[in-house]
Amino acid sequence: MNTSESFRAEDDTHRTSQPRRLLNELSGRLVSQSPVGLAVMDTDLRYVAVNPALERINGLSTEEHVGRHVSEILPRVDTGAIESAQRRVLETGVPLLDLSVVGRTWADADHDHAWSVSLYRLEDPVGRTWGVAASIADVTERHRLATEAARARRRLALIADASALIGTVLDVDQTARELAGVTVPELADIAAVDVLDTVLACHRAAGPGSGPEPFRALALAAAYPTEATRAAEQVGDLATYAADRLVTQCVRTGKPVLVPHVTDRDLSRIARDPEAATLLARAGIHSYLAVPLSARGIVLGALDLKRARNPLPFNHDDAVLAGELANRAAVSIDNARWYQSVRNTAVTLQRSLLPEHPSHLVGLEIASRYQPAQATSEVGGDWFDIIPLTGDKTALVVGDVMGSGIDAAATMGRLRTAACTLAELDFDPAQVLQHLDRITSGLEHYIATCLYAVYDPHHAECHIANAGHMPPVLVHTGRPPELLDLHPGAPLGVGGVTFNSSTIDLGPGDDLVLYTDGLVETRHHPIDDRLDTLLGLLDGSACRPVGETCDLLLHALRDPGDHDDIALLIARICPPSADYRIIGAPPTVTWGL
Repeated sequence: MNTSESFRAEDDTHRTSQPRRLLNELSGRLVSQSPVGLAVMDTDLRYVAVNPALERINGLSTEEHVGRHVSEILPRVDTGAIESAQRRVLETGVPLLDLSVVGRTWADADHDHAWSVSLYRLEDPVGRTWGVAASIADVTERHRLATEAARARRRLALIADASALIGTVLDVDQTARELAGVTVPELADIAAVDVLDTVLACHRAAGPGSGPEPFRALALAAAYPTEATRAAEQVGDLATYAADRLVTQCVRTGKPVLVPHVTDRDLSRIARDPEAATLLARAGIHSYLAVPLSARGIVLGALDLKRARNPLPFNHDDAVLAGELANRAAVSIDNARWYQSVRNTAVTLQRSLLPEHPSHLVGLEIASRYQPAQATSEVGGDWFDIIPLTGDKTALVVGDVMGSGIDAAATMGRLRTAACTLAELDFDPAQVLQHLDRITSGLEHYIATCLYAVYDPHHAECHIANAGHMPPVLVHTGRPPELLDLHPGAPLGVGGVTFNSSTIDLGPGDDLVLYTDGLVETRHHPIDDRLDTLLGLLDGSACRPVGETCDLLLHALRDPGDHDDIALLIARICPPSADYRIIGAPPTVTWGL
């Protein structure tokens, strides 16, 4: 090689090596100055090299990394998922991007951080595997915002669920159970609903006093089996909470009581006694929240929340959410307690207006039943009566005042009293209905249906008139039951209507069945189908005692959610030899409360 060729070769080498040195220098700076943590792992997944950013993230130097596995470096991170992903990348060569990892490192051992980890396999120019490279970016702020957004969505969903699930019926106990069920496990591990006992009795008109408070435990729910439930008052129990109890302070002040981190001293003020405090400690209770149940300016009780397995302490946002749920439930509880008070008054009134047991009946065996509405509707105006008359006759009355509540019950009482008075005058059934129609017309906004029958044992016949009521059923011995085809008449209260009496012959063993529409009418079945069912149930009833027939009809035709009350009266004709003696047992009233 001559001199000129030698110079050209040296020049080519210089031009080639200079960019290579620059590239190596840039690569070194890229690694050392990168804000993203970078690491190289060998084929045994041990650290070979880390950059300064990863040293800062993990809080350890390069020397402390080299030769060790991830699990040895980061004991407070779920490294199992990381190492599993590293092996998969090492084996398949398929890169993994944006693996989410949450935990704590030595750099900040008191707080959780979040990282996005990406992995890819390192190979030499001929394709031999060197190991795995990792990039680790701190995304804690992004994770925090995403977590808060998800939490906000869950809170909104919880409030939406509460709107649909709390207060589904006008029942205090059911509403309390619904509130506890909504809060567990989304908001708390253990939830209890306690209401002031004086509130349940509708006696409280002002705020709680300064001494101990009597509470009634209405609901208790837990996300899992735990000793903490044994520390709570059992549902239905009445307990007096001392003035220093946190739940008592919550009710007294009408403000939430928040204890983010529960201490032994706090447990003694949360639990009812030292034994209960020990149970709470063993259950791992670490955070506590009580919010008042307030409605219309009155504190009704408290929602008591505890966390054990849920590692997060209660915070202000939790208190706001719990308060929102408690307020919704409190309104429903308040409505339910007043509704129940009014309903109890109506039931008591109606019970007092139903007939006494007749002293004696001639030629008849009687059984009767009354059941108030079993659903959320108020007590109605159904009634029945058995009235001994002169000449050994007996008047049988079944009626239904349209409407519900105390007014309907009171109207029923007035009509029943009027019917008893008119019966004493020995009027024909049509005349009795005529007078009752005139009386009802004078009652504002009320109409009623009524069947009035008079049985004469000496002539073995029954005179009966109908004012818009369901047709009675006649069960002749040895023949199929039949609906009596009476002149229907108009309901009482329409005014100016003529009523007609019909006469039917009755023989020994025959049954006359009088009832109100609540026995056969439903919202889901045609009335003709229900009447056919009634006739089918009465087929062969002559072989049963009349009381058993009453119970059979109620059991077969009555649904738990029926929105109407029922009056049922069955009269069985006794043989002539039974004249002038008391037949059968006195009528029975069954209260479906």
